Amino acid sequence: MPQLQFREAIREAMQEEMRRNDRVFLMGEEVAEYDGAYKVSQGMLAEFGPKRIIDTPISELGFAGIGVGAAMNGLIPIVEFMTFNFSMVGVDQILNNAAKIRYMSGGQVQMPVIFRGPNAAAGQLGATHSVAFESFFSYFPGLKVIYASEPYDAKGLLKSAIRDGNPIIFLESEQMYGLKGEVPEEEYLIPIGEGKIKREGSDVTLVAHGKMLHVARQAADQLAKDGIECEIIDPRTIKPFDINLVVESVKKTNRVVLLDESHPFGGVAAEVGFLIQREAFDYLDAPVQRVTLPDVPAPFARNLYDIWFPDAKQVIAAVKAVTYTH
Repeated sequence: MPQLQFREAIREAMQEEMRRNDRVFLMGEEVAEYDGAYKVSQGMLAEFGPKRIIDTPISELGFAGIGVGAAMNGLIPIVEFMTFNFSMVGVDQILNNAAKIRYMSGGQVQMPVIFRGPNAAAGQLGATHSVAFESFFSYFPGLKVIYASEPYDAKGLLKSAIRDGNPIIFLESEQMYGLKGEVPEEEYLIPIGEGKIKREGSDVTLVAHGKMLHVARQAADQLAKDGIECEIIDPRTIKPFDINLVVESVKKTNRVVLLDESHPFGGVAAEVGFLIQREAFDYLDAPVQRVTLPDVPAPFARNLYDIWFPDAKQVIAAVKAVTYTH
């Protein structure tokens, strides 16, 4: 099975769907002439031409609105933000139009639009370029929110998103674009809303998405040396969230640590923690623990950033707290 970078897996998904359906097109900042700010769309202008790979001005509100209008008129736009921090400029179109028009029209107006691009912290980029938006977009009815952690998942989920017919937020990570993983040559789809067990274990359940999946794996490798076997679940889709998969794991391990690159108040881990206590309270042998960002904007200084972003040491400490192995 060939190894692809994360960016290549996303590119393959878009290329295959654009070859399959001529209503699909890509638009966004630097997606065409520059081959993508992170080279995700490299070579696509040459294959599909300027009518389907469209460079936009630095005007997120404007081109998000064009994407919404195109979807209303039967096209399937993939709208790329150079970073989801910039999506806040276009958020009125996403939240008040893309998420609501199908509902407000009684299902008469379809909205098959995908908003995609890098999300959350990516190193020393400062506070205004380092926000994790999965919990923010998950708050609003009408949007599906996907945050893939590996190339295989990214390709299968993006192809499903393009065919879904609903407005979808597809989150990526700038720091994972170069991440390599096995991706089949034959076509495959991953159902939206299905998580996956990425590591089998018996002592504690770790739930992690995005970059935090890889932090969870680092922690699990270290904990295994101490005889603590972690089960790692990657939800892959934040909304809808596969809580049943998590609950079945908690029934087995009786302990859970939630990893989240959002801030603690109102983050994904906060909601999932509530769902676990509602659905699996009788199976818990310890309180649900969370490992999140602190309630502080991203610092720029390297030494402060390294303290700010959750690492394997914090996960290990949380696991030892729930397994009483301090």
